[in-house]
Amino acid sequence: MQPISPESTASTLSMDEAKASPLALLHEHSLELTPDGKYVRWLRDHPKHPRNWSGARKTYDVVLICLLDLFITASSTAGSAAAAQAKHEYNMSETLSTFVFVTLFLLGQVAGTILFPPWSEAFGRKNMYIFSSGLSAICCMIIGLVRPLPIIIIMRIIAGLLSAIPYTIIGGSIEDMFNSQARIWAMYYWTIASNIGLILGPIMSSYIVAGLDWRWNFYIFAMIIAVVTGGLFFVRESRPSLLLANEVKQVTDMTTMKSIPPPLNHDHIPDLHTFAKESLFRPVQLFFQEPIIFIVSMMISVAMSLIYIFTQALQPIYESMGFAETEASLIFIAIGLGTVLSVFTRILDGYILDYFRRQGQPIKPEYKLVGLGLGGPFLAIGLWWFAWTIPPDVQTAWIVPTISLVLVGYALTEMDTVLYGYISDSYLSYSASATAAVAFVRALLSGAFPLFTTQMFDGLGNNIAMSVLAALATAFCIVPPVFIFYGERIRRASKFARYSWEIQEELGKDEEDW
Repeated sequence: MQPISPESTASTLSMDEAKASPLALLHEHSLELTPDGKYVRWLRDHPKHPRNWSGARKTYDVVLICLLDLFITASSTAGSAAAAQAKHEYNMSETLSTFVFVTLFLLGQVAGTILFPPWSEAFGRKNMYIFSSGLSAICCMIIGLVRPLPIIIIMRIIAGLLSAIPYTIIGGSIEDMFNSQARIWAMYYWTIASNIGLILGPIMSSYIVAGLDWRWNFYIFAMIIAVVTGGLFFVRESRPSLLLANEVKQVTDMTTMKSIPPPLNHDHIPDLHTFAKESLFRPVQLFFQEPIIFIVSMMISVAMSLIYIFTQALQPIYESMGFAETEASLIFIAIGLGTVLSVFTRILDGYILDYFRRQGQPIKPEYKLVGLGLGGPFLAIGLWWFAWTIPPDVQTAWIVPTISLVLVGYALTEMDTVLYGYISDSYLSYSASATAAVAFVRALLSGAFPLFTTQMFDGLGNNIAMSVLAALATAFCIVPPVFIFYGERIRRASKFARYSWEIQEELGKDEEDW
């Protein structure tokens, strides 16, 4: 389109027509003004909006970022097997070695959960994924190559810091690309990938360490993550506010008229000071001011820390039943089987949402909490079952406690999927920061629990120690009915949840269909 000069516009159009010209130009590019006329926003059929990307495009991007999270997560739980062998090389205690190879990684992740999500909301996602993946591969390679322990410590912290990027901003990418119904499955695939990473880490590392050396643990992860990095160069930026700014700039460059308003951008950060003040500490603000975030953070953190506890406690329990060390690591497959079985709950979610749509009712986040209602009790049942079917107080066939781990795996996946999905649906534009608040506490507890797991199980015995965890899971059973019956009331009283929905209305999105 040729530039339109103010002189030619004035000579050929009336004042009303001149006023309408920017509107026509915007509509040609599938854009429109907000109701107050102050900003430009998307039309719902704009092909460049992430919600309107092709299925193949979305699938490629989601698969790549989920693979990134899977293998980086696996590299965190793989630290336990590396620590068990490296302690001899560096003459460290088991607790100190666990601290170096597991806890420091997760403490680095704690810092990253605060720094990176608001950055992604303001400046985009794609480059952050590439940055995280590429440097993570380098960190793993350096850990395998060098001998000085201080360098290994620094690399492990940096690797943990970088791991926070996929760990916390994938939820934001999913919200960018998928509507409320599609997010059920997208969040499920992400959770499956993340949980498989938690489970795959101990299995891979046990066999690698037994057959090669603990350093090969990191060589192999470096190579895998490097391959994923190559694929990430072909994903697209998905942050709608950044894409909208680019679209408005292209339209503005086509005309010399000054009447085209700026893009609607609630993520705009005018300077570094404002970024640090308003965005950097947003996850902390959400955690302390939002009851939903606080409750979800504590529930997910304790539940998912079980995996890190199991990396320390599960293998010794099965070794006491006569399993070899590598064979004992395969018990994690039972947890993985439970993870996969949660697909049936996602199908049930789809039927429930279809029912409400046929009734003409708007879809509320609380309609997706069926899995939480099942997962809470199943986790308690599974842990009590496991606690009293294992040595030394009880002698049963190995398959009896192993079946209970299927329930635990199912419950952990349901809680992870449903609660993260509930946050995404409730906080929408701030979903990455809301997820970061949860991730902060989860990483903190996951890093702390392995430090006293061995002492806890040695001091209390396997049965009592597991019973303590089962009792905690039982207390969590009160959360599902509270959210199901009172969640909407809590959200309406929430500053950020309410504001997120107002933003969606301004953007012209019908959250149920687009």
